[in-house]
Amino acid sequence: MNVDSYLVETHLFRKINGRIEFLLLKRADHETYSKVWQMVTGSTENNEKAYEAALREMEEETGLKPLKFWVVPNVNSFYSHQKDSISLVPVFVAQVNNDEEVVLSEEHSEYKWVEKDEAEDLLAWPGQRRSVEIIYNYFFKENSFINLIEIELDL
Repeated sequence: MNVDSYLVETHLFRKINGRIEFLLLKRADHETYSKVWQMVTGSTENNEKAYEAALREMEEETGLKPLKFWVVPNVNSFYSHQKDSISLVPVFVAQVNNDEEVVLSEEHSEYKWVEKDEAEDLLAWPGQRRSVEIIYNYFFKENSFINLIEIELDL
């Protein structure tokens, strides 16, 4: 069995009237895990760093560019029986403009902006729900012990 790390997850949010909304994407019928709600996901290409892949996938899947971009202190994992491997998936979060239009790629059939509780209800895997909780706590709990590492963007 191997351990690999070639996938990334990026949660996108916007601030509206003192609250945050998460962007969820519904996987298209022709995709693996069709009709599952998720955040932006994807794979690294060539010698791409994980955060570079996360930014690229964000733009490819939604057409959005980040205002700010952070590393979330959570690494998701899963076992693939096809590869007999465990994958470690770094998690990122990006703040986007409130009024930018989402442009979906062919990988997704629809999107919606949702608050924390609905995001946790719609996301299929515990690690994804845990990431939403971590992100929410960082932005809304005054006594949060979490300090997200911001990645400076050269836009």
